[in-house]
Amino acid sequence: MTLAVRPLVESDKAAWLPLWHGYLEFYETVLADAQTERTWSRLMDPDYNSHGKVVTVDNLVVGMTHYSFQTSTWAKENYCYLEDLFVVPSSRGSGLGKALINSVLEEANASGSSRLYWNTDATNATARKLYDTFTQVSGKVQYRMRLEER
Repeated sequence: MTLAVRPLVESDKAAWLPLWHGYLEFYETVLADAQTERTWSRLMDPDYNSHGKVVTVDNLVVGMTHYSFQTSTWAKENYCYLEDLFVVPSSRGSGLGKALINSVLEEANASGSSRLYWNTDATNATARKLYDTFTQVSGKVQYRMRLEER
């Protein structure tokens, strides 16, 4: 088995789409096709602050992650936000999620970020088992307010 993590590229779209839809389905979310296209375009735009990586096993794409950088009023250096992480269910537990997180961690360190962070649902026990191997829960509670779409 040959495992590799690499940046998302234009030719990955056909492999990325089922991962993206699987991720949305896991979180019981439906997005308009236009938003999926917007997300893909942003990931492909080198001038947009949204980045993607895929993990492959024997050259087959089986997982993906998206991340971005943000400034902070609390830190001299930026923060890195790991926004999305998904591995196909049949490949979970084999270190692929860990490889994706480690790859984003490398990017965060290379950019001089002072923090890498991410969110998950409190009920996502499988992912939390992996995340707990990296760091402790922050103790923060996130509040969300849906704003009118424009």
